[in-house]
Amino acid sequence: MAITAAMVKDLREKTGAGMMDAKKALEETDGDMEAAIEYLRKKGMAKADKKSSRTAADGLVALATDGTTGVAVELNAETDFVARNEEFQNFVREVADVALKSADDVESLKAADMGGKTVADNLTALIAKIGENMTIRRMEKLSVSDGVVATYMHNAAAPNLGKIGVLIALESTGDKAKLEELGKKIAMHAAAAFPKYLDRDSVDATELEKEKDIIREQAKAEGKPDDIIEKMLAGRMNKYFQEICLLEQVFVIDGETKISKLLEQAAGDVGAPVTLKAYTRYQLGEGIEKEEEDFAAEVAKAANG
Repeated sequence: MAITAAMVKDLREKTGAGMMDAKKALEETDGDMEAAIEYLRKKGMAKADKKSSRTAADGLVALATDGTTGVAVELNAETDFVARNEEFQNFVREVADVALKSADDVESLKAADMGGKTVADNLTALIAKIGENMTIRRMEKLSVSDGVVATYMHNAAAPNLGKIGVLIALESTGDKAKLEELGKKIAMHAAAAFPKYLDRDSVDATELEKEKDIIREQAKAEGKPDDIIEKMLAGRMNKYFQEICLLEQVFVIDGETKISKLLEQAAGDVGAPVTLKAYTRYQLGEGIEKEEEDFAAEVAKAANG
């Protein structure tokens, strides 16, 4: 497969690798972008996970909660201008309220009633009025039988609307006000620390094996023998889990306490054991590839049109 300059540029932006390293990685993997990222990681030339999680879309994330249930919804628009539009903000807030009361997934949310019409029909009308494409991209609802679902919105554009929204579901029979305070602190941590999973058991098995393979390849490149590599693997995997699992991360507010330990310590203050049942972290546009326009070409096209 012919390797183009655009492919090399894309891989460099995703991994931070040098131009020749990116080109070689694409050549070695026959232009497969994901395989090239993995190739660079094995060679120790990339920090692909952090680079590839950059946001690439506009719109808003919304949060809504009633105490024991919370919902996060992401609505995308083409420009930040629309995200700052008061009518769009009011619409997103109302959609989140509908999701909290009447929906369990995006499809049921689109079909839900919103002022006598479906949410989907109201969205179509708003698109026609504002003149910009919009989509309800995703939603997630968390609930506890006894406890709280706490929220935190980072970079808020308006109350419960912004760029990064977090839900933390805490199960406990203890003091609800103190649980709410604890939940918000953990939500603030999750906004900053970007956990991918709740705990070790929830890590995707394929991803886990891929990470082990990468660690082995890196150790081989360092000249380590096989028996030493396997002994090193456990320690390096522990570090990996501490980076990606919420319960194993170190609390960013004090810089020393693991989240799991924080929950244990909180039991005395709350008056009962506390379990972090689930969490949701929505970052606006994560995982969406946004098409980059060539401004010079756009101007030339307009001039020739």
